[in-house]
This record gives sequence, structure tokens and C-alpha cells, in this order.
Amino acid sequence: MTIPAPFVSRIMEVEKDWIDYNGHLNMAYYNVIFDRCSDEAFEIMGMGADYVRDRKLTIYTAEVHLCYVRELHLADKVKVTFQLIDHDDKRIRAYQEIHHVEGWLAATSETLSLHIDMSGPKVSAFPEDIMAKVDAMRAAHGGLPMPERAGRSIGIKRKAV
Repeated sequence: MTIPAPFVSRIMEVEKDWIDYNGHLNMAYYNVIFDRCSDEAFEIMGMGADYVRDRKLTIYTAEVHLCYVRELHLADKVKVTFQLIDHDDKRIRAYQEIHHVEGWLAATSETLSLHIDMSGPKVSAFPEDIMAKVDAMRAAHGGLPMPERAGRSIGIKRKAV
């Protein structure tokens, strides 16, 4: 199977219940859109709903850094990219972008996800078959440049006095 680099989600539409009193997509629903894309990407790596049900293993998000670039509104159609930028035997670091179908960037997200054994729940190593799929996605994405917005931190820059 060929793994797209980066992975690109199905087209999603901004829903009515996601619009806030400012008339645009509420900040929480950007995460919903990113999460839906992540679900699609994790499915390719063998970690979808069946994985949780059958093997009692899953993925939890440990950390997210989201940047809002441009507002989305009711009925806007978007697609989301997913780039696996690093991993080890228990963790995945990914970078995502929401693009309006017209091409402009709406938001970015960088996440650190943990592989979880639901019996604990506790962080655990990927099984060999899953690790092979994670390695394959990382290899497919390895030729992509490091995203400019990856690794950002929050801070207030002060002018020197």
C-alpha cells in the first residue's frame, strides 16, 4: 500500500452546531476537525476503532499546540493534512494543517500522542505489526521538509530596553 506524503483527509464541512456567537468556527471544533483526520491516519497505521475493540490498545493525545491562522465559517469545506514527523516505540509526534478547499491555510496543530494499553490504562510499546506500519508512515513522510510551524512555543517577546 502506498502511503500519501503527507496524508490528506477526506473533505469535511463546518457544521452549524460548531459556529459560535462571533459567527465563526468555535476554537474547540478546530480540534474536532484535526482529530477526525488523525483518526483516518491512525486507521492506516492499524490503530482504528477495531484496534481498541479487539486488542484493547489505543492512542491518547498527551499534548497539542494549535495555531489559528484564518477563520472558518458555516459550510466551509476543508481538508486536513497529517505528517508524522517523529516517533519512538510508544509515542508519535504529528503535524497537521487545515486547508480550506480553495487552498488557504486555516489552522495548524502539532500533537504528541501516546500508545496506551487500556488494561491500565498505561503507556505501552507498539506491537511489532503496528510499529511496522508506523515506521512505514514515517518513512513515507521522511522526505517531507520539517514544517515551518512545527516546534513553536508560546511566549511574549519583549522589546529590549
